[in-house]
Amino acid sequence: MSAEPRRQSVTVRIAGEDHVIRSNADPEYTTRCARFVDERIREVREKSRLVEGHKAAILAGLSITDQFFQMQDELEKLRKEVVSRSTNLVRRIEEDQEG
Repeated sequence: MSAEPRRQSVTVRIAGEDHVIRSNADPEYTTRCARFVDERIREVREKSRLVEGHKAAILAGLSITDQFFQMQDELEKLRKEVVSRSTNLVRRIEEDQEG
């Protein structure tokens, strides 16, 4: 039986506030995620001139979610393309072996 990774606390700064995050993830990864969220909030504030933190955080969350969904769609297209090309390649190999 494998042991679960040990939970670690990491202090990160998001939108000017410190947050202690407890996670099983590597602390560097948690910090990287927090930095990404912080950068997106900063971008939203700069583009929309929002001062209210919660509104900027909501818009940043929506922006991140939009990017995530777009990448999911792209990944699904790529998977379908790989399956199609693989199927065609197998068919061609089999035809060459028969003929």
